[in-house]
Order: sequence, then C-alpha cells, then structure tokens
Amino acid sequence: MKTFEIAETPDIAVDRLVGLHRKSVENLREALRAYLDDGIMPDAEARKAGAFAYPELRVRYEPDGSPPPISRAFGKFSEPGLYAQSITHPELFRDYLVEQLSLLQDDYDITIETGLSETEIAFSTVLDGAEDLDLDAASVADLVRNFPYADLAGIDDALPNGERSPQPGEARPLTLFDAPRVDYSLSRLKHYTGSPYEDCQQFILFTNYHRYVDAFVAWAIGQLKEDNEYESFSAAGFVEVDAKTPNARAAVEAAPWRRFQMPAYHLKAPGGRGITLVNIGVGPSNAKTITDHLAVLRPQCWLMIGHCGGLRHSQRLGDYVLAHAYLRYDRVLDRDLPLEIPVPPIAEIQIALADAVKTVSGDSREDIKRRLRTGTVATYADRNWELRYHAEARRINQSRAIAVDMESATIAANGFRLRVPYGTLLCVSDKPLHGELKLPGAANLFYQKSVSEHLMAGIETVEILRRNEATALHSRKLRSFDEPPFR
Repeated sequence: MKTFEIAETPDIAVDRLVGLHRKSVENLREALRAYLDDGIMPDAEARKAGAFAYPELRVRYEPDGSPPPISRAFGKFSEPGLYAQSITHPELFRDYLVEQLSLLQDDYDITIETGLSETEIAFSTVLDGAEDLDLDAASVADLVRNFPYADLAGIDDALPNGERSPQPGEARPLTLFDAPRVDYSLSRLKHYTGSPYEDCQQFILFTNYHRYVDAFVAWAIGQLKEDNEYESFSAAGFVEVDAKTPNARAAVEAAPWRRFQMPAYHLKAPGGRGITLVNIGVGPSNAKTITDHLAVLRPQCWLMIGHCGGLRHSQRLGDYVLAHAYLRYDRVLDRDLPLEIPVPPIAEIQIALADAVKTVSGDSREDIKRRLRTGTVATYADRNWELRYHAEARRINQSRAIAVDMESATIAANGFRLRVPYGTLLCVSDKPLHGELKLPGAANLFYQKSVSEHLMAGIETVEILRRNEATALHSRKLRSFDEPPFR
C-alpha cells in the first residue's frame, strides 16, 4: 500500500509531483543502463514499491451535503468523493495543475494529496535515441519482457468518449487523460510536427497549405523585433530563433521540415500564451490524428484557417466562410462521437472570428456582409466527391451548406469530444458546383491576394480572445454532467 502526503497548497503539491516524477525517471534510466551494459535485471521489490511509477495526484472532497452550484465551465465537482489521476511531466503542466487546484481550493473544502500511482512509466518514454542508450545491446523484445512498456490495451479515450464510469469504491478521475495517454500523445507530437511538444502554445491555428506557413514565418520573425510579449520562434526541424539570431528567416527555411508529416511552428510567449501554427495537410485523418494528440496539452482553443469550395452562386473567390454547423462526411470520428450528436458553435470564438475579419480587411459593414457568410460546412473524406455530383448536390442542397472542405468538421468535432474550444474560418478558393475550378493560373493569383489577409484574420482572432480573457472560452456546452473537475 503506497502512502500519500497531504499538500497544503497547489504549489507544494506540484513541487512534490515534479520530484516524484523525476526520481522515477532517474530510476528507470539507471535500471535500463544497468541492464543494457551489464545484463543486471531490474529489482522486483523496488518495482513493487514504485521505483518506476508515475506520481499520482489526489483530491478529497467530502462535504456534508451536495456540491454547491458553480456556473463556470471547469474547476468544480459534480459529486463528492475521492478524485485521483496519474500525472506525467508535472513541470510541463505546472501552470495548468496549479490553476485547476487553486480553483477547487478556493471554492471547496478539499484535501490535496500526492504519492506514487500503481501505473509504471513505459521505458520508451525515457529513451532519448542513440545518444542516451545503446539499443544495439538488447532487442526491444527483451526490454518489453523485463521493463514496463507502453501497453496499448490500457491506453484509450474511453473517459472523454463517455464510455467509462467509476466503479463503487473507485476514485473518480481528476482529468480527461491519465499519464500513459498523455505520454503516448507527447511522443507522437514530436514525431509528427518535428518540434518539441514543450513549445506548443495555448492558441493553435491549423491550415492545409504551406503558403500559410511561409506567411506565418515571415510575420512571426518580424514580431521578434517588435515591442511585444513574444520571446522566440520554434520551427519544424527542431530549430529555434530569437531577436538576436542572425539570418533567422534563412535558418528557419533551411530546417529539415519536409521530414515531418504535419510541421508545426510556434511563436512563443511566457506561460505558453503565444501562437502555434500546424500545417495538417489535406484530409480528415491528419486532422483527427493531430487533434487527438494536441488535446492532452489542454490548449485554450484551436482554429481551422484553410481553404474551401464555395457552394453558392453568389460567393466569390476570396470570400470568407464562418462555420456555424457541420455536415460530418469525414467518417474518422464516427465510432467516438456518433453522427447524431450536434457540434455547436462556440459563441466567443464566432464573434472573435467575425470581428477579426472586419479589423484585418478594413471593409465597410456592407462589404463584410457580402464577403463573410455564416453557415454549414460539409467535410468529406473523399476529395473527388464531385464525381458523385447528382447525389451529393442533392444532400448539399437539403442541408443548405455553403462550403465544402476536408478537415473542418473533424477539427470541430474532436474539439467538442475532447473539450477544446474550436472555430473555423475558411476562404473560398473555388466553386465546384458552378464551374469555377481551381486552375493553376487563377489559383496562384488567388493565393497571392488571399493568404496574408486570411492568416492575419486568424492571428487577430487569437489577439481578441487573449484580450477578452481566455478563461471565458471554455463553454459549459463542452462539458458532460459528470465531467472531471479539471479543464
């Protein structure tokens, strides 16, 4: 039976979590070296005592009656009892953990406890390539037999999907994701984005064209020389520059970003309050993959800033579409979020996106009404949906959809599922139902005119949301009735 210590404050609790996690990682690294170098087996008794275990955070809330009603979207209890979760990388999540614990401590009579969990850290999460451990000395199969490993049978999204409820006598979850699920995603983020997961910022933009990356890089490097809160710029290919870096733009462009499936770029600010741009490429599979993993970082919001096909005769190339609803023909989330469940718009983000377009474009009120349409976006998994023209045109007509793309509904639906506020601002690049296809010459002219303004509208949206206090973003409509206390 592992023992737990009471922590008087959230800061003390997180300090202890950091120490426990660091010690377990050190123990695992040392045991791996001893095994690979000298064939020494890990000590069974030490493992039973928690030598390789994740730390665990517990919160006890045992009032005389029911929890008081609190209107905010998070930092509250649905039921009294013991809440617990294994924690990984507590130093990375320090601000988040302290914030959530402080909200609970301010409004409830709680006891905060820290100790070691029953879950061990997988050996693969502490390896750091050939520079750290010589994997030639033993096969992966040997390591799996003798050390804790990432057992996918125990890593899933049953909790955010609403498929898991605590059994009698079992602690309730504090968060949506336990430590193994978080570590699984952190390693995937590094693999897919070509950048450190530690550099991901709280406000995330997704795009599906590299031209937006070029514009973002140019703007971000310019920001490093201005009087603002931005400190440095982290680029795919594991390159970081700041205001003192000579030829910063050349250094970023020379980075090997092409090796990575969904390259990410991070304009960093204190407390992670900067902007991350991820080029997810084309298709709902990538959109689900990256949002599955970014969700464990608990970002303030993510926004899709991409291109779409306009479905109305009155739309023009370069017009904007502000998604208010989605037709989910993408398929990739059907098992996790049934199709009959609506994906509602987040009011704060909708208003910010509309205001950002007005600010960036400088258009009059009447011009904005002509250029910016709010409505339903149809998201397909099949890029060549037009080859079923008559069947698809009928469904689009019935739905009153105004645009078609391949990622927006996936990003919004996964935001809803994983409790991350979401929004979509698309730019019309062609009109497939009206004979205006994306031909090379017209496309290049369109890109030159539209990309910069569209990107700046996304950036201005982030600025608006930050100015209006990001805590207002986390709408109660994203939470279930028996939600974990933490955001």
